[in-house]
Amino acid sequence: MPPEASAVPAGAPPARRPAGEAEVATPPRLVKCVVWDIDNTLLDGVYLESAAAPPPANQAMAATLADLGSRGILHAIASKNPQQAAEHAAKVTGAQFAAVECGWGAKSDALARIAADLSIGTDALAFVDDDPYERAEVGAALPEVLVLAPEEVAEAAGWPEFGAAAVTDEARRRGEMYAARRHRQAAARAFGGSREEFLASAGTQVTIAATSQQDVPRLHELSARTRQFNSAGQAAGEAEFAAWIAAPDHEVVTVRLRDAFGDDGIVGACVTSHGDDGTWTVRLLAMSCRAMGRGVIDGLLAWLIRSAARAGAQGVAVPCVLNERNVPLRVALAGTGPGPDATAASAVFRRSTGTALPELPSWLRAPDAPIADELRQMLARITGRGELAGLPADAPLFGEGVSLDSLTGTLLLREVQRRFGVDVAGTDLNLDALATLGTLASFIAEQGGP
Repeated sequence: MPPEASAVPAGAPPARRPAGEAEVATPPRLVKCVVWDIDNTLLDGVYLESAAAPPPANQAMAATLADLGSRGILHAIASKNPQQAAEHAAKVTGAQFAAVECGWGAKSDALARIAADLSIGTDALAFVDDDPYERAEVGAALPEVLVLAPEEVAEAAGWPEFGAAAVTDEARRRGEMYAARRHRQAAARAFGGSREEFLASAGTQVTIAATSQQDVPRLHELSARTRQFNSAGQAAGEAEFAAWIAAPDHEVVTVRLRDAFGDDGIVGACVTSHGDDGTWTVRLLAMSCRAMGRGVIDGLLAWLIRSAARAGAQGVAVPCVLNERNVPLRVALAGTGPGPDATAASAVFRRSTGTALPELPSWLRAPDAPIADELRQMLARITGRGELAGLPADAPLFGEGVSLDSLTGTLLLREVQRRFGVDVAGTDLNLDALATLGTLASFIAEQGGP
C-alpha cells in the first residue's frame, strides 16, 4: 500500500527503539525472522498498479535480504497482495522466503501465523513495511515485534538484535533447512501411521557425540538463539563452553539431526557435571526448535538417564529456569519422572536411575561412556602414564598432552580391535581422522562396539 494511503493513529508506538534502550544491561532478544511487506518495500512500486510489467526489486532491500540471510536470519512475507506478488518478489530479489502470508487481513494476524508456522515466538520477529499505519497496527497488537520502516533497515542490520556477522554452517543453511522442514511436514500429514513410524520411515538419525572445540561457535549460537528449549534461560559464551569442555568433571555433548529431507547439523547441546554426591547435574540443555516433534529431546533425555545408570550414578538432575518461553522443555522434562522441586524462579527435575530405564529410539546413535573410560585406561596402560586415565574427551590424541606416536597408535588400534571388535585400521579412517578420545569412542559405538 502506498505510504500516503493512511495516517498514523494517535499514540502509535515508535518504529525505532526508544532513546537510551541500548544502555539497558539486559541483552536484546535476537531476531530470527524478518517479515517483509512487498509494495514500496521489497519492490520499487505497487504490484497491483503495474499493468505492463511488475515493479523491479528495491536493490537496497535485496542487498539486506542477502546480508541477513547469510547470518542465518529467515525471511517471510506479509502483504496485502495476491500470492503471485510474493512469487514475483522472490524471483526478482533472489531471496528464499520461509513463510508467506498474502491476503487482506490484519498484518499482526499474519505475523502471528508466520511465527506459529516457523515454531518461533513473535518476539523473534522484525517487521518492515513502508506504510506507517501497518507499522502502527503491528506495533500496537504485537509490541514485542521490532517494527521498522524501509529507510531504517540499513542501520538496523548493525543492531545487536540481528546478531554477529560471524556465522556457522547451520546458520548459512537455515533457509534451506526450513524449506526441508516444509516438505517434511507435508509428508507427515500425508503419512498414515504414528509419529514414531513416520520418523523411522523418514530415515531419522539422531547422533549424540562428544564435543570438540570446533563446535564451540555453534554451541554458543544455539544457546543464544533457542528459548523454548533452554534450561538456563540465557546464552552461554564461547569461553564458558570451552571451559566446560576442558573440565575433567564435566561432559559436553552435541546432538546432530538428519533425515531423508535434509541435514539439520547440530541442533542440541547438553552440559553435565558429575558430582561426588552420585548425581549427574545438567548445567545446560539447549535444543533448536527445528528438532521439536522429531523425537530428539526424548532420545537425548533417555540416553542421559541410561548413561548415568551405566556410570553408577544415583540419578540425574536438570535445573530449569522458569520463564514464559521454555514451557515445552519443562513439559518434556516432566515426562521423564516425578514432578520438579520448584521455587518461584526455578525448578529441578529429577530422575532416579533405580527405576525402569527409558528405551532408546532405534534411530538414535550415541557414544557409550564405558567405551571412553576403557580407552582412557588403554592409553594409560600403553603409554605408562597414569594421568591419561583422566583425559578429557576432546583431548587431541596426537597433539600436545597425549602425543601418540606411530608405535603407541598401532598398539592402541590393536587393543581396540581385541576389546571392541572394531578394526579401525581396516576402514578408510585412521586416528588422524578420529583425532580425539571422544570421537574415537563415538566411532567405536557407531560400529557396534559393546
